[in-house]
Amino acid sequence: MNATPKSERLHIAIFGRRNAGKSSIINALTNQNVALVSDVAGTTTDPVYKAMELLPIGPVVFIDTAGIDDVGELGQMRVKKTYEVLNKTDLAVLVVDSSTGIGDYEKELLNKIREKKVPVVGVINKTDLHNISDEVLKAWEKDLGINFVRVSAVSKSGISNLKRAIVVNAPYDDTEMSIVGDLVRDGQIAVLVVPIDKAAPKGRLILPQQQVIRDLLDHDAIAVVTKEHELKRTLESLNQKPALVITDSQAFLKVDADTPKDIPMTSFSILFARYKGDLNQLVAGAKAIEALKPGDKVLIAEACTHHRQSDDIATVKIPRWLRQLVGGDLEFHWVSGGDFPDNLQEYRLIVHCGGCMINRREMMYRLSVAAEKGVPIVNYGVLIAYVMGVLDRALDPFPLASMTFKGLI
Repeated sequence: MNATPKSERLHIAIFGRRNAGKSSIINALTNQNVALVSDVAGTTTDPVYKAMELLPIGPVVFIDTAGIDDVGELGQMRVKKTYEVLNKTDLAVLVVDSSTGIGDYEKELLNKIREKKVPVVGVINKTDLHNISDEVLKAWEKDLGINFVRVSAVSKSGISNLKRAIVVNAPYDDTEMSIVGDLVRDGQIAVLVVPIDKAAPKGRLILPQQQVIRDLLDHDAIAVVTKEHELKRTLESLNQKPALVITDSQAFLKVDADTPKDIPMTSFSILFARYKGDLNQLVAGAKAIEALKPGDKVLIAEACTHHRQSDDIATVKIPRWLRQLVGGDLEFHWVSGGDFPDNLQEYRLIVHCGGCMINRREMMYRLSVAAEKGVPIVNYGVLIAYVMGVLDRALDPFPLASMTFKGLI
């Protein structure tokens, strides 16, 4: 991995009406022809993503969106996709055409942005064609309750001011949670169990494994990587007891058997359940499996798309395990990528992937929607540990989640 994953970058989304110059601003900010630009309204039909470095913020991803005033049946579908981008947006940029001004579209969008508690930067574009007076600008700012930056995406006038406004308004979290750094201290050892089989990407490790190694190094801890069949010999060769053993979920049973009980053990997926979402909510979702009955609907959601193996976790293994637990058939539905259905209330359980390809804001949005609909949700790693009877031990490093599982809170 030689680039920051998109899921770890600050998501900056550009919103506005058709032909307000959103794509041109993306191109000006990135100094590249990333987004297709045309005088024809509605050129951008689907969100366009561009990853870059924006100093002093660091890694960011800009998202170009379709116009919020699109028309017709297809246009309304595009508008819906635009508003869905808000669920993953860390900072919104509202672009207004200087010759058009503000209206109901901008006000409705701002209301939705504020509902999500997303910071926003206002931009008045096309000032090379139609500059507005200070009095008009102040009136617009008062009406919408935000500050605007004057720019011309064509001449790049004001783009440096826009970058500064983005930097000033970008959300920072000094207490940002680490993946594992709070569990393994400076100088301590973490043993990572990484099975290598046909599902492992050739020549590299999967993203969560890479990120855990980097997080351990960032916290001056020691990462020891081994395969499941070498774990016992690896532990015997160490001159100090590891602070934690972290396993891929598929090797849970062997790792549980080969790891002495006085060494804490968990999985990559459980670590990401905490890092990307709410581990307590996901553990409560595992408890809800006990209430499933034959015929219930179960949604399996993956945040990415990939080539499926013959014994695929989402379409083969999880359905098989759940059928065995309930003693009968269940009705399974699957979604992948950015899809997350509106009819969640129809399901008795949601099984979500680890979420390594989406940012925390989007994962938390999905968890909040499930909670609002009253539908329990669990992720792959928590479910696998539950099915294999090792969830109790895998939650020992997380006291609050452990108490949730034991029904103490």
